[in-house]
Amino acid sequence: MQSFIHLRKPLAVFAVLLSTLSGCAKPAATEEPVAIAAPSDYSPQLGDVLFQSLPHGPLIDAIEGATHSKYSHCGIVAPGAKGGWVVVEANGSVKETPLDAWIAQGRENAYAVYRYDSQYTDKLPQVVAVARKWLGKPYDMHYAFDDEALYCSELIFKAFKSATGEECGKIVTLGDLDWKPHETVIRFLERGGLPLEREMITPIDLAKAKQL
Repeated sequence: MQSFIHLRKPLAVFAVLLSTLSGCAKPAATEEPVAIAAPSDYSPQLGDVLFQSLPHGPLIDAIEGATHSKYSHCGIVAPGAKGGWVVVEANGSVKETPLDAWIAQGRENAYAVYRYDSQYTDKLPQVVAVARKWLGKPYDMHYAFDDEALYCSELIFKAFKSATGEECGKIVTLGDLDWKPHETVIRFLERGGLPLEREMITPIDLAKAKQL
């Protein structure tokens, strides 16, 4: 069973205790939940990876249901060009959203903050630079691993791999997920197809990465 913190304002920001998906245990080093800060005290850092639950709808419910996770969206924190902090995200397109606006788009304004291990600190500017290279790319409704369009966790996964050479999180296939209850939505997106062998990186599998 997965735990996700839903708190009303003022919110606490937590790295959430994530347990198992498809029977695969999470590495011991990342099993314990860690409180980051209360929102009023949250000091964003370049490269923070944020996760949230977007408002319910057929696609969002399919993402959360198939992955057994409340994480349906994620983004990476960066300093804004005009000051303040933004979240580089793939939502509609790859874009930069002010941090406050990004938090507000989630259900009950709940979100979780994860940070890369300190050994990657010097690589984070490059991770963000790579993510920004894709600004304007359309959102990938098919969740494929090509660069023609990108989805949220793919954006972060590819940016990190480009900067470090490492894969951050476990790649799964659609067939690995609990897809059957959401077959109607999948077939609608795929125009009748059911690409069970398609590889992808889900938000929950990104959150489970040993590097975070």
